[in-house]
Amino acid sequence: MNTESWEAWSFRTKTGETGLQAENLVGFEVEATDGGIGKIVNGSTDDGSSWIVVDTGPWIFGRLVVLPAGTIDRVDTEDEKVYLDLTKEQVKDSPPPTEEAAAPDQEYRGILGTYYGGIYGPRGGGF
Repeated sequence: MNTESWEAWSFRTKTGETGLQAENLVGFEVEATDGGIGKIVNGSTDDGSSWIVVDTGPWIFGRLVVLPAGTIDRVDTEDEKVYLDLTKEQVKDSPPPTEEAAAPDQEYRGILGTYYGGIYGPRGGGF
C-alpha cells in the first residue's frame, strides 16, 4: 500500500479505471485481505467525501461498517467484488457508526480519518 499518496475520502484511480460510482457498487461483495466481510448497502462519490457502507451480516453481528473510499484497493465489476487492502481485524476494530451510517457526518468522518490514518500513515487522516 502506498501511504505517501493515500487519501481517505477519494477513490483510488488506476490505469484504465474511470467513472467509478459508489451507487453502482451497492450489492457488491467486499473482501478484506484475509476474507469476505459483507456486502455494500450504501455509498457516496461526493468529491473529497467518498465512502461505502458494508453490512457485515453475522460476521460482526450485523454491524454496518463505514469505509472511506481510500480503503478500496480495487473493484472487479465482472465478479461484483470490492477488494480492500485491510484485514478483517482492522475493519472489525473500526469505530462504530454514530447513527444508521446512512451518511457519515463531519465529526464521524474525522473519527474514521483518525482511525484509518493510523493504519495508512501520517497523511491518512486528512479530508
